Amino acid sequence: MSSPRKDMSSAEQFHPSGARTRTRSKSKGGRLCTQPPKVALLVETSNAYARGLLGGIISFVRSDGPWNIYLAEHGRGERPPQWLSEWDGDGIIARVENEMISRILSKMRIPIVNLSSRPLLSNAPLVTTDNEAIARLAFRHFAERGFRRFAFCGDDRFVWSIQRGTHFDRLVREAGFECAHYSRKDCHRDGSDAETDAIARWLAALPRPFAVFCCYDARGQQVLDACRRRDIAVPEEIAVLGVDNDDVLCNLAPVPMSSVIPNPMRAGFKAAELLSRMLSKEKVAAEMHFIPPLGIATRQSTDVTAAADPHVAKAARFIRENAFAGIDVGDVVAAVPVARRILERRFRAMLGRTLREEITRVQMQRVAELLVGTDLSLAEIAERVGFKHVEYLTCVFKRETGQPPSVYRAENQPRRRGGDSMR
Repeated sequence: MSSPRKDMSSAEQFHPSGARTRTRSKSKGGRLCTQPPKVALLVETSNAYARGLLGGIISFVRSDGPWNIYLAEHGRGERPPQWLSEWDGDGIIARVENEMISRILSKMRIPIVNLSSRPLLSNAPLVTTDNEAIARLAFRHFAERGFRRFAFCGDDRFVWSIQRGTHFDRLVREAGFECAHYSRKDCHRDGSDAETDAIARWLAALPRPFAVFCCYDARGQQVLDACRRRDIAVPEEIAVLGVDNDDVLCNLAPVPMSSVIPNPMRAGFKAAELLSRMLSKEKVAAEMHFIPPLGIATRQSTDVTAAADPHVAKAARFIRENAFAGIDVGDVVAAVPVARRILERRFRAMLGRTLREEITRVQMQRVAELLVGTDLSLAEIAERVGFKHVEYLTCVFKRETGQPPSVYRAENQPRRRGGDSMR
């Protein structure tokens, strides 16, 4: 079998100062010629998370390369591609999802970085999403909205789904509540009408209102379809939260779906950074690197407050809708037909925080999303979230998160050539 072809974009031909290369051959004049390292990517392109991983790898290559990259069509969990056993390159970044691929990779004497949640390669560093942090974010999102009943709809074929469900269940129980779980039936084909009907029956049997955390957006879309089939109101009766923030899936759902935003760009960048160090003969420990999520994209499926008191629910909704307009507690009180002292007491009793704390929480959550998801300056971010002075925003953000905005951005965004400036 011939070796796979080398796929390079024109941008990857450049050789910036300090780039890592390998010796490949001698020219006719006897001088050594160098070429960039050959790196294979065993990462699927069929979902938003995987494409984010590839985007992070590309970001690293453009700033620290060049690499000669080979990326062939490969589905998640598929059998090893035929070319893999004869790959003559220098390194591999792979989503190692099954034993077949791990057996082949473990025999290869080249640097490998694993981008899967499954630690199937004992001698390779692993970079993965922090599933405990995702579960914590999901629980907090629901708890902040006053939910007291919880459910998890996962897919036990995947380790990351099991991890998310386990952590979510623990957090729910530690708070003194119960968590229902959907058990996938092997007789149902993935995504089939029969499986959606089974989910619908499970949902219909649970006491409402409740919040259901779905292991990823595709499952969340299925849950929303199941709610539609049973005429269950979303989010009034059931609030639904997915993971991956796949814009297409979230907005194609029967009700626009809220979703946890992972940070696959940073994970891909970190994996490429580790491989680059290994290609330079640096000793890199075979340890796990967990990448925390960025936040939650709130859409209609969780845009509700499950409070028994309608005045508390109205106040919470008013804050969510107007927090970036520079509102204060007086504005909230003016929008709710109840005495200020009564509203503040009930709000704190039901949601565990004051009206002022809720305004700040919503603002800082948006600041964090803009710091990582955009290149906006701090002055522009301050204007967008209702702060007149950058200095005050910086103080509040540091007080709430423990980090100044510049540090938070640097730690959660893939590094760019030349760095970022916080103006």
